[in-house]
Amino acid sequence: MNLYLRILSYVKPYWYFMAGAMVCMACFAITSSATVWVALPFLQTLFGQETVQTDQSVQPGQAGQTGQFDLAQDSANRLEQRTGMTGLRESLKERTSDLITRPTKQATLERLCLIILFILLLKNISSYLQAYLMAFAENGVIKDLRNHLYIHLHRLSLSYFHRERTGELISRVSYDVMKINGTISAAFGTLIKEPMLVVVFLAILLILSWQLTLVSLVLLPLSVLVITTVGRRLRRSSTASQEAMADLTSTLQETVAGVRVVKAFNMERFEIGKFKRQTQQYFRTLLRLTHMHNLASPITEILGSVVGLAILWYGGRQVLEGDLLAPEDFLTFFLALFSMMKPVKELGQVHNRIQEGIAAADRVFSILDTAPEITDAPDAQPLPDLRREIRFNRVTFQYDQASGPALKEIDLEVRSGETVALVGPSGGGKSTLVDLVARFYDPTGGGIEIDGRDLRSVTVASLREKMGIVTQDVILFNDTVRNNIAYGVETTPMDRIRSAASAANADSFIEQLPDGYDTFLGERGVRLSGGQRQRIAIARAILKDPQILIFDEATSSLDTESELLVQEAIDRLMEGRTALVIAHRLSTVQKADRVVVVDRGRIVQTGVHGSLIREDGLYRKLYNLQFRDQELVAE
Repeated sequence: MNLYLRILSYVKPYWYFMAGAMVCMACFAITSSATVWVALPFLQTLFGQETVQTDQSVQPGQAGQTGQFDLAQDSANRLEQRTGMTGLRESLKERTSDLITRPTKQATLERLCLIILFILLLKNISSYLQAYLMAFAENGVIKDLRNHLYIHLHRLSLSYFHRERTGELISRVSYDVMKINGTISAAFGTLIKEPMLVVVFLAILLILSWQLTLVSLVLLPLSVLVITTVGRRLRRSSTASQEAMADLTSTLQETVAGVRVVKAFNMERFEIGKFKRQTQQYFRTLLRLTHMHNLASPITEILGSVVGLAILWYGGRQVLEGDLLAPEDFLTFFLALFSMMKPVKELGQVHNRIQEGIAAADRVFSILDTAPEITDAPDAQPLPDLRREIRFNRVTFQYDQASGPALKEIDLEVRSGETVALVGPSGGGKSTLVDLVARFYDPTGGGIEIDGRDLRSVTVASLREKMGIVTQDVILFNDTVRNNIAYGVETTPMDRIRSAASAANADSFIEQLPDGYDTFLGERGVRLSGGQRQRIAIARAILKDPQILIFDEATSSLDTESELLVQEAIDRLMEGRTALVIAHRLSTVQKADRVVVVDRGRIVQTGVHGSLIREDGLYRKLYNLQFRDQELVAE
């Protein structure tokens, strides 16, 4: 119920559309019942026999006047004899007759046709308007929910995305949100429109014969029990189907993103087999879902048929007895009853649709209920410009309880304008250390300060505005070169973009692209080489003009020529800025103001390249391992 109420809370901004749709639904229900009610006068007008006056005092010339088909007089006679529900029935029939009946059958037929045409026009206009208003509200809710979900994903911390699969998140934003649409439609469409139809048709049934109506409702509790049982099973099947779709989406996303690795290892057959197994699993869950989804409809229809047969038997007896129910009323009763079967059938399926949507909502709201680990403190203030230093005060960090500490009591000071290189074995904690500076994570012990301000006391946005980050795995978007450099700032003048590209040694190769700066790069910049992607990323950082730079192995995967061009761009970018540089290639850190050696989560050495080479420590060991072959060749 809580999930259902949360879904409905998104409808609030569209209440006026929903209100208009409800008015149209009420109009549709009334006109639908009116269509059934006027069906009997239409048949009587066409096929009814004119009554012949048997009074001997009536002259033959008067027969045309008194032999008129006289529903009003018969209704009045019955009304004088009967009271209660029967009296109401006869009264309504009399009013209908007064509205329709004219001196001749031809005139009555013409008037009746006009009335039916008016009712049908009103009915269909109401149907169209309620469908349009409902569609506007439903799709608006889905749009808002999807936007809310996407916004919340951006608020979540990096650790969340490390735990979750990309395909799973894509499935929830696209497939699961669409499933929720069925719940909204069921709640405000089926659960309002169909009950209105049921009520008006039920009112007609009760007016015509409350005894027959009670017989038709005998199996209602059994129907509710069966539908509820099917609905519970449907929710479980729907959850399994959504999880299977998430697995399928995740595999597809991973295969497309890693297609180079798949082909390099000749694993096409393996990936195809895995994908086929998952499509087979999704196929089975869909079959179960379809089985449960369609089960309620035949059950409802069978129960309705049983009710119909019971009515035929019981109502037929009333007609044969002659005094309880007139044949024309029995015909109207059956028309109303079978008109009510469709909304009852829809109501029989609405629980299933709601359960499917609830299962999807459970998965969607599990994301929305995930609290961001990195948030602004209530009294957080914008971070002023860096003037003195970045200081690590006994910083300890671990990713989760199961793993050991990634950093242990780190004490480090990075002065403003200084370039500090972080080196050490893989897994030593270098990337974790710079991630804490960008506040992708918060320390589990100690703290990091900028000019004496703890990072947790300043706003995240103001902190990251002052940072430029270039990593080994450059992310470029499927957009133009220009928009990738001026990321998020479309009004950036072209001369500034070109200047940043020139400083990053990128302008020359960009001009050689088919459309220059307007060339689309493809997904993740696949049309460029690794060195070219790095230089685009550096140009993006130069344009941002950050005070603090972080380079995370930005040249480790490049060839020698590309590395020289990228390193030259990096050197130009770092001038006058505070920089933290992570590199496996020690040649890239020899110009650093200071080198910090990190191993197993601790700082084991600090100094400049020359002094560290002379020390008998980890840095010299790493240097010797990396340059041993070059030294042998030189000798």
